[in-house]
Amino acid sequence: MYLTKEEEKTLEGEYGESLRKAIEILVALGDIYEADSLIPVKSAQIAGVSYKTIGDAGLEWISDLKGKVKIPAILNPAGMDMLRWKEMGIEPNFARKQQEIIDAYERLGIRTKCTCTPYYLEGFDAKLGDHLAWSESSAVSYANSVIGARTNREGGPSALSAALVGKTANYGYHLDEMREPVIAVTVDCELSGSDYGALGYVAGKIIGSRVPIFSMKGHPSNDELKTLGAALAASGAVALYHVEGVTPEAIRSNFERPDENIVIEKQQIEEVYEASDEFMDGKLDTDIITVGCPHCSPEELETIAALLEGKSIQKEMWVCTSREIAQRYADLVKKIESSGAKVVCDTCMVVSPAANNYKAMMVNSGKALAYVPSMCRVAARYGSIEQCIKEAGVIDEN
Repeated sequence: MYLTKEEEKTLEGEYGESLRKAIEILVALGDIYEADSLIPVKSAQIAGVSYKTIGDAGLEWISDLKGKVKIPAILNPAGMDMLRWKEMGIEPNFARKQQEIIDAYERLGIRTKCTCTPYYLEGFDAKLGDHLAWSESSAVSYANSVIGARTNREGGPSALSAALVGKTANYGYHLDEMREPVIAVTVDCELSGSDYGALGYVAGKIIGSRVPIFSMKGHPSNDELKTLGAALAASGAVALYHVEGVTPEAIRSNFERPDENIVIEKQQIEEVYEASDEFMDGKLDTDIITVGCPHCSPEELETIAALLEGKSIQKEMWVCTSREIAQRYADLVKKIESSGAKVVCDTCMVVSPAANNYKAMMVNSGKALAYVPSMCRVAARYGSIEQCIKEAGVIDEN
C-alpha cells in the first residue's frame, strides 16, 4: 500500500505513539483488504462507547490515547442517558465508568453527542460521494444507501484511528466496483411505516452481507429507508442497498439487474408481526415499550407527540433520540413526556443495561427485534408505532 512521506513518518512514530498506533491499524486493514492508499475522510462516527459493551479493557485502551482528532468525530450511543441515568435505574458504578469513557473520548477532541443518527446533527451533513469513517451499522447503511456517501462498517478502533489520522484505507465501499448490486429483491406488496423494518428483518437473513437492489411499489420516505437499512444490517450484515428510482446511486447509475432475484410477499411481512404476537401470547406481558432504534428523527417525534397528546400511558415507554434533536424540538419532547413516556437521550434499548430490568419489550424496529433478545436477554415483539402506543395502555384524558 502506497504511503506518503508524512504517513510514513507517522507510522515510524515521529508524531507520537497514539498516532503511530492509529495509522498502524489503518495500514493493517489496508494490507488485509488490498487497499492502494489511505484517503481523506470528512467525518468519523465511533462505536465502542457503552460500558456495557466495551467494559474496563475498552476504557483503559481509550484512556491511554493522546492527541486530538483531525476531522469532526462523534460517538455512538452510550449505555445510559448521561443526565437522567438514575431515572433509568442505572447503578452508580456503571454511571461512573460510563462517564469516564465519555471523558476519555472528549479529551481526544471528539464531540460527545452520543447517537446512531449523526446525519441529523449540525456539522455531519454528509453528501453524495463523501468519504466517511462511520461504524454504527444503521448509520453506515443510511450514509451509503440514502445519502450516497461512502464508508465501510468501521470497528470502534478503526473509526477512532481514522478520526485521529483524518484518513482511512481505500477499500470496500469506497470503491465504485464494490457498490454494484449483486442480488435483486422484488417486494410484491405495498408497504408503509414499520413494514419497512419487517422487510429488512426478513430480507437481511437471506441477503447476508451482499449488496441488494430493491424493486418496490411506492416511494419510501427517508425515515422508512432508515428503518429498512437498520433491520437489513442487524438481521443480516447489509452495509449498502439500493432502491430502484429512489436512492441516489440507483437513480444516477445504470446498474445491470443481477441474475439472482428473491421475491418478498405480504405474508412474509405479516409473519414478523404475527410471530412475535404468538411468542408473547399467554407467556409474558409486555412491561416496556421502546421506539427510536435508530434514534428518532424530528418527524418521528412529531408523529409520536401527536399520538400521545392529551393522553396518558400506563406502562414504561422510552422514546430514544439524540440530545441535540431533543433540545431542538423541546416542544415535542414536552408533549410526549406529559403522557408519562420518557424521551431518553444518548442511549437506546440495545446498549443500555437498563433494558435488562424488563422481561418483555415491544419495539417498532427490526433492528431492535433482532438484537434485544440476544444482547439484553429480553423477549421482544414487533409492532407499528400506533400498536406500540396502544400497548403502552393509553388513556384519553379529554
